[in-house]
Amino acid sequence: MGKHNYTPQDFKSDQEVRWCPGCGDHAILNSVYRALPEVSELLDYSKERYVFVSGIGCSSRFPYYVNTFGFHGIHGRASAIATGIKVANPRLSVWQMTGDGDALAIGGNHFIHAIRRNIDINIILFNNEIYGLTKGQYSPTSKLGSVTKTSPFGTVEQPFRPGELIIGAQGKFFARCIDVDVKHTAEVLVEAAKHDGTSVVVVEQNCVIFNDRTHAYYTDKENRLERVIYLKHGEKMLFGEKKDKGLVLENNLLKVVKLGENGYTIDNILVHNAYEPNPGLHVMLANMNAPEFPMALGVIRAVKFPTYDDNVRDQLIEIQKESKITCVDDLLHSGETFEM
Repeated sequence: MGKHNYTPQDFKSDQEVRWCPGCGDHAILNSVYRALPEVSELLDYSKERYVFVSGIGCSSRFPYYVNTFGFHGIHGRASAIATGIKVANPRLSVWQMTGDGDALAIGGNHFIHAIRRNIDINIILFNNEIYGLTKGQYSPTSKLGSVTKTSPFGTVEQPFRPGELIIGAQGKFFARCIDVDVKHTAEVLVEAAKHDGTSVVVVEQNCVIFNDRTHAYYTDKENRLERVIYLKHGEKMLFGEKKDKGLVLENNLLKVVKLGENGYTIDNILVHNAYEPNPGLHVMLANMNAPEFPMALGVIRAVKFPTYDDNVRDQLIEIQKESKITCVDDLLHSGETFEM
């Protein structure tokens, strides 16, 4: 266990936070402030081990607001930069802050390959379903029919479903949160940090200016418990204010049932297994849509698997054992050489 005794205040920088009042980014920032002291305690990390990396977008201002090392990159390239940092110095705890436009449009190729390689980085994807910094164009996750600056008659494109995309890219850790639930998001970020490999946490985030209340169906406090399900490994998949609704699997399809109706009891309700290697049920949970289903929140998938950075390290160790070249002089005098 660590002995650093950090508080959230220790991770706040001296920079003025320049996001619009009411932006969901403020809540995500506070979740990170809450999570980092616990991560430091659990993993014995000093502040000097953290690096926050971003691309371009409102979310990409993040490195300025965290009192750690940081790198503000260019549009869509945060995954590539984060990968390079981690491979060059595996001891660092690398956090990539990105948006649905930054990661899934121009950065899509880097994003999916970082996940496929299972590099030990933590990716937080802010999903507000819009381009906010560039003033309201539709993004890869904008809902079909969304009216925006670049789709004045409504989008005609099917949006990405981030969870499906992440798991389809052989993702081993996928979680989802909502910005307004700061405490829960902080808890999930701690789990992401503990995971060895690429962890992706999608935070459904509100852009108060260009796409206000796009997630309101799930985030409004009055009805939230009826419309979201908080998943925890090893626990029954129950939801509702009275915990009287749950998920069952029938004919290989998920179904919402109410306890006490049509013979359904607590014994029929599925138990969440985040560690199951087969991604089938995890994809179904990630893709649940209203109004038939609640939105799944929490750690949906967390599977152990060898990481890219560990494999690179082990490969180099084996090569060095057999190599006849141990220094620059050996290299210069190897093969065919010319001597005067």
